[in-house]
Amino acid sequence: MKKNFQFSIFNFQKDRGFTIIESLVAITILIVAITGTLSAVQSGISSYIFSKDQIIAFYLAQEGFEQIRNIRDENRLKSLGWLTGISANGSDPCYFGQACMVDPVASAVPTRCTSPGSCPLLRQNASTGFFGYNVSWPATQFRREITLSSVNADEISITVTINWSKGLVSRQFKARENLLNW
Repeated sequence: MKKNFQFSIFNFQKDRGFTIIESLVAITILIVAITGTLSAVQSGISSYIFSKDQIIAFYLAQEGFEQIRNIRDENRLKSLGWLTGISANGSDPCYFGQACMVDPVASAVPTRCTSPGSCPLLRQNASTGFFGYNVSWPATQFRREITLSSVNADEISITVTINWSKGLVSRQFKARENLLNW
């Protein structure tokens, strides 16, 4: 009986497994997929943080408008001039062109900042979430500045600017609203 043995190169290649090139290609594809996913997650987190800060800035600006509006309304109820204590004369804290700040938690009276851009950082009460200037509360990254300008005898323009920064990036939210003497 004669046995016929045939050897082939193809039999050896079947048993070898992955080549180094195939392994490197698979690892590269895996790294690209993981990097893309992590980049998308980081971008989403950054967008969330920026959106959260913008919403806080919007509400801080709205609070500034409301405080000036409240002072105007109180002046009317007390039969005073509508700008008394706000911007009726040069000694008032929010006189036209001057920067001022309001702290509705501590006082209904605005306070003049030394110059535009110099208002102090807002602080936040950790338990209540209120923003203000109480020195016992931890400082936040937000700075609020209110400026008024005269439109005519019965109308003023209120501009509230909120500045904050994250890392090396500075952000600003500015809102303007007109207030009438009713």
